[in-house]
Amino acid sequence: MTTAAARPVVGTAAGRRGFVPLMASCVAMAALSIDLLLPAFADIREEYGLAPDSSEPARLVTAFFIGLAFGQIVYGPLSDRYGRKPLMYAGLVIYVIGAVAAVFMPSFAGVVACRVLWGFGAAAPRSLALAMVRDSYEGEQMARTMSHVMATFLLVPIVAPAFGTAAMAIAPWRIVLWIPVIAAVVLALWLARLPETLPVHRRRSISGRSLLEAFRAVVATRETRAFAVALSFLFGMMTSFVGSAEIIIDDVFGQRELFALVFAIIGCSLAAGVLLAGRLVTKLGLDRLIRIGACYVAGTSLCVAVLVVATEGKPPMWAFIGAIAVMLPGVTGLVPMCNTAAMTPLAHVAGMAAAVLGTLSTGFGALLGAVVDSAFDGTVRPYGIAAFVFAAIAATAILRVATSVPVVGDPAWAGDEPAATD
Repeated sequence: MTTAAARPVVGTAAGRRGFVPLMASCVAMAALSIDLLLPAFADIREEYGLAPDSSEPARLVTAFFIGLAFGQIVYGPLSDRYGRKPLMYAGLVIYVIGAVAAVFMPSFAGVVACRVLWGFGAAAPRSLALAMVRDSYEGEQMARTMSHVMATFLLVPIVAPAFGTAAMAIAPWRIVLWIPVIAAVVLALWLARLPETLPVHRRRSISGRSLLEAFRAVVATRETRAFAVALSFLFGMMTSFVGSAEIIIDDVFGQRELFALVFAIIGCSLAAGVLLAGRLVTKLGLDRLIRIGACYVAGTSLCVAVLVVATEGKPPMWAFIGAIAVMLPGVTGLVPMCNTAAMTPLAHVAGMAAAVLGTLSTGFGALLGAVVDSAFDGTVRPYGIAAFVFAAIAATAILRVATSVPVVGDPAWAGDEPAATD
């Protein structure tokens, strides 16, 4: 892998102050919708007549991820034709509708259905933020920018559970459904200040033939396929922990009151991991850092697996939390690097590339997380073993292609494609 020049491609947008926080806020809309809800699981069980130790509330996380996955395949290609901002606004409208509908749903099944719609709306800011970064940067500067976006967005899991707990102390639990609605309105107003990042001359038709060509360009790229596999299993490691975290802390360790603190500690470690990766990428190079990251995640996940097996699934709580706080930062540091390497040769179809990568990694990762959540047996053994299996598969996919990813320039993008016509 050759080092690309660290230069902005669309300097008018990316060079503006506040671009990284804005993109991070877009990505964070999905995390906000999940992490705020976690402290409310006990109230949700009580309101809908679920058993105190039921893992059913985890369906609210899985349902959201399903909508998030399938929404991306819609917004991405359409944004290649009409620009990023119109599709971003459309997604935020759907986001608000799904959230408000969830507030007034009288049944648990209805709330689950609303979460799918809510996730479908969240797919727009989640995927289009990545496409906007790809519009604006290339190479290691793109990787560094994505790391900064990830680091900023990881503030959400640090503060959201505690914020949700505090909000529920003064209002009914449905307050955690209203807060994302307010955030979506604020984000829509903030986006008005951002110029469109996809110029007219780089837009593509949305005819069947053009969409098929764009899809083929993505799936025909060997490195992109491999990184899509890796991202799916890395995402599975994250979603399975998020879905099980509340019941693990409460049921396995009996420390429900420490949930917000534990989540904040892990969130700080995740942010540290992605910030460190952003600093190291310009020193070590993208290919070398990806290889190191893959080995790190595989090695630390093996340690977690050994810990949970040796203690029959019930290790000391702080030993387990410490092991997770060492393992998961490798995942969050590796994800933006893999996204960068996967999207680098696909600037001419960035929307489609972000959509395919996002749909596969989010959808398959959510299904993996749901499988692990449903396997909960009163111990942390299912998660520990699954995390190692997922990490091993991701590392294998990465190491097979990490030395052959082209990063200089964009050979697939000629740069002078005429404006799209339908």
